[in-house]
Amino acid sequence: MNTPASSSRRVRSGLFEIDLSSGEIHKAGRKVPLQEQPFRVLAMLLDRRGEVVTREDLQTRLWPADTYVSFDEGLNTAIRKLRLAFGDSAENPRFIETVPRRGYRFIAPMSESGAEETARSMSASPTRATDSPEANQAAVIGGTTAMGSPPRWSRKVFVSGATVLILAVAGMVYFFRPRPASIPAAAKRTMLAILPFQNLSNDPAQEYFSDGLTEETITDLGQLSPEQLGVIARTSAMAYKHTDKTISQIGRELGVDYILEGSIRREGGKVRVSAQLIRVSDQTHLWAENYDRQLHDLLEIESELGGTIAQQVRLNLTPQRQLALARIRSVDPEAYDTYLRGRYYWNQRNPAGIKQSIAYFQQAIAKDPNFALAFSGLADAYNISNIIGAYTSKESLPQARAAAEKAIQMDPSLAEAHAALGMEKSHYEFDFPGAQREFLRAIELNPNSAYAHLFYSNCYLLPMGRTAEAVAENQRALALDPLSLPINNFMGMSYYFAEDYEKSYQQYQRTIALDPTFPLAHEYFSALLIAMGRYESAIQEKEQSELLGGMSPEQAAAEADSSLKAFRSGGPKGYWQHNLDMVLARQQRGEGSFAASDMVALYALVGDKDKAFLWLDKAYDAREGAAITLLKCDPYFRNLRGDPRFSAMLRRMGLPE
Repeated sequence: MNTPASSSRRVRSGLFEIDLSSGEIHKAGRKVPLQEQPFRVLAMLLDRRGEVVTREDLQTRLWPADTYVSFDEGLNTAIRKLRLAFGDSAENPRFIETVPRRGYRFIAPMSESGAEETARSMSASPTRATDSPEANQAAVIGGTTAMGSPPRWSRKVFVSGATVLILAVAGMVYFFRPRPASIPAAAKRTMLAILPFQNLSNDPAQEYFSDGLTEETITDLGQLSPEQLGVIARTSAMAYKHTDKTISQIGRELGVDYILEGSIRREGGKVRVSAQLIRVSDQTHLWAENYDRQLHDLLEIESELGGTIAQQVRLNLTPQRQLALARIRSVDPEAYDTYLRGRYYWNQRNPAGIKQSIAYFQQAIAKDPNFALAFSGLADAYNISNIIGAYTSKESLPQARAAAEKAIQMDPSLAEAHAALGMEKSHYEFDFPGAQREFLRAIELNPNSAYAHLFYSNCYLLPMGRTAEAVAENQRALALDPLSLPINNFMGMSYYFAEDYEKSYQQYQRTIALDPTFPLAHEYFSALLIAMGRYESAIQEKEQSELLGGMSPEQAAAEADSSLKAFRSGGPKGYWQHNLDMVLARQQRGEGSFAASDMVALYALVGDKDKAFLWLDKAYDAREGAAITLLKCDPYFRNLRGDPRFSAMLRRMGLPE
């Protein structure tokens, strides 16, 4: 191209599509904001991919002679904004590499995406229906509001949200992501992936129905014969919604032996479910069936699917499981439909969505007071609502306990209800023996539940200081849900708490590679870099997380600059004092809210133990268990260890000293 602006090409690099004619960047269909001058720099780098573009070349081409004085500042700002847009790092570049004293080089693989490729893609037969407006909205919500509000300092999200950050964004749909090379291998079992059922109802508003039935089928088949059959979890399965990838590609990325795909058509009081089972190794269609049912017979389909798949993949079902398959659950069809709506909104994992899900679960219970799944969903919703800002712990966690206990009373085989009760016992009651019993029971009932393993790791093993076991449990969760950004992120945090910083560093790099625009990966990575003593790199990662989380570029840059000055003038203590001063100033202005556990960490990090313990008592009284149950393993509380008041709090909470 003669000039960057004159090109009509489109370029793909990883998850990004760069339109050189319009000056726009899109990631998975969503526009990434970028100003004109940084884009012009990018266009020059793309035009000479793999080659060094010198600062002199950039100045000659893009900066008029009369702006020479501000050239260095302008170019540095442009490169920084490019890295923020791509979620890149100067220290560990994946897109833009700095060549010291010379210039810059675009190093990521790229491919042309011009008119010819567009024509090919339009002529191909899609394997999934078009995104509905409601589904698109859910994807955007899930990707941007899981943090509640833009983070203001590393501790706020990293510690207090340790559990909910796993939950808060677990339902996000991320497209076209490769499987990390180092995903832990699952046990030697037959592995199955259930792709999202297509909604063929000609009504985008029915998307919740097809998504909900997919999720319920994953849960049911996960309990079919868990010692013989592993089922990929919902988050990784939903990554392939509307995909045009082949069965072979999906099977290779997820590491599965079989794939179940299907569609749902709902009209009035009737529903047709079509399903087919495909063996990945040779693309053989082993079985296909259409089920035409009345809505009130919908649960029969799930039961019949289980029996057929067991037969096709040669599972030896226990007599107890055969009886369970033969026993059809009875539920009011309107209650089941309302329950699926609740799950749809629950998977959005933001305050508004969680409140909506609670309303739907309550409506389902009102329609059918004996509907155990609705009580289990209500427990899940209340469990995370306090941590994402919908309700306080005292408002929500007793409600979670009541709903979980009711679900278990009605159906003791519900693994999700046991896991929900275990989380409440850990985070609210500080009943760790009780929490352990519930988590182990959940895993026994459904070893394929990625989140049962994850909650056991986070809500019991880590509080007990059993970090090696926590890492192993998280690895099991990751094997079952390899494309889950939250589980990948928490894998890095598990290594971090185990003080295996090298593995933690590598894991965060993999998580960021899955999606460079995922803000929490940068936030968690920032905390690790601080623990490694690399404060300046940590400040850069924190700036990326804040920008991706919704903060304006100007504010993110200003806060990064002030933090950097504080560190350079006062070292680590100066950095943390600066963060504390910012929080106190915001509190005085009434800007935002900060949990008591946030204040514990900040005062501990600046060395004011008296105030730290004062706030620790407040955090205990407020039952901020998501943070303070991690006292033993979280480095942010390290300065408090050895103090008699710290030991007294551990005893008060029932944690080992």
